[in-house]
Amino acid sequence: MAVRIRLARKGRKKLAYYHIVVADSRSPRDGRFIEKLGIYDPRTDPATVELDFDKALDWLQKGAQPTETCRSILSHKGVLLKKHLLEGVKKGAFDEAEAERRFNEWLKQKEAKIQEKIQKLEKAADEELRKRIEEEKKINEKRAAELAKKNAEKNAEMAASAAEAEASAEESSASDTETSSEQ
Repeated sequence: MAVRIRLARKGRKKLAYYHIVVADSRSPRDGRFIEKLGIYDPRTDPATVELDFDKALDWLQKGAQPTETCRSILSHKGVLLKKHLLEGVKKGAFDEAEAERRFNEWLKQKEAKIQEKIQKLEKAADEELRKRIEEEKKINEKRAAELAKKNAEKNAEMAASAAEAEASAEESSASDTETSSEQ
């Protein structure tokens, strides 16, 4: 029986996420599997990978062959490096403490890279938000200036019409007083 570590698709149309499973190579993609090792969600940035490290390492040592995508996921999480280091210990190239030290050193570097990428993405998002807010402020200032101009024009028109009304009221009161004095 040829055993593969591969992805089983889940989720709805265009919103897929995957289960990382160990399955017989003859079974269908989303069909029967032997054991679930984790979850892979490519929609997030960086991609979310939840993996049972020990189970994956155990299956690799038993001879399970990962697909290309699963190989890159396992490499990203350090399972393949750990397997390589353990094989070096078996061959006597170095002891187990040295293997553990090398793996922990690699893991720290990998976590630092991931944190750097996350911070870079957050900074880019903050910068984009700041630019959008500045553009909105400019647009709002422009609208406020146009509105102030319209209000000034309306006030000038109202003052002119009020002055005309006063003038016509004075004329009519003057003409009323003249007509009443003539009578």
